[in-house]
Amino acid sequence: MSRIVPCLRYRDAPAALDFLCRAFGFEVHQRFDDEADPSVVQHAELRLGDQLVMVSSVVRDTEFSKVMTTVSQAGGNTMTIYLALGAGADLEAHAERARAAGADVFMPVEDHGYGHGYSARDPEAHVWSVGDYDPLAG
Repeated sequence: MSRIVPCLRYRDAPAALDFLCRAFGFEVHQRFDDEADPSVVQHAELRLGDQLVMVSSVVRDTEFSKVMTTVSQAGGNTMTIYLALGAGADLEAHAERARAAGADVFMPVEDHGYGHGYSARDPEAHVWSVGDYDPLAG
C-alpha cells in the first residue's frame, strides 16, 4: 500500500507542534530535536487517528532548503492539508476548538455538496481544510 504524507516546515516548529495538537487534536507520535539546538525540530510525526503529518523546522543551508520556501516567503499557499474526520464528526465543535487555539477559521462549516467542512490558517499561515467527507471511504 502506498501512502502520501504531507510534510510541513515551520519557522517555529516547537510552537507549531503545540498548536496543531491543541487546535486539531493531533498527538505527537515521534519527535527528533537537533542535539545542538533543541529549538530546531529535525523531524516530527503527528497522528490523528490513522492520519499522519510530518513537521520540521526551517533549517538554512541545506540542499532541501534551497528548493523549499515558507508560506510567508511565497506570499501564499500552494496547497492545503485536508483532515478527513469522517461521517458524524462534530465539525462545529472542531472548528471552535481550532479557533480557541488561535486558528484563523476563515471559512466556516458549510455544505460542499459532497460533505461538510471548514478551512483555517495556522499561526504560520498554512491552510488546513477539515471535513466529514472521506475520499478513501469508497
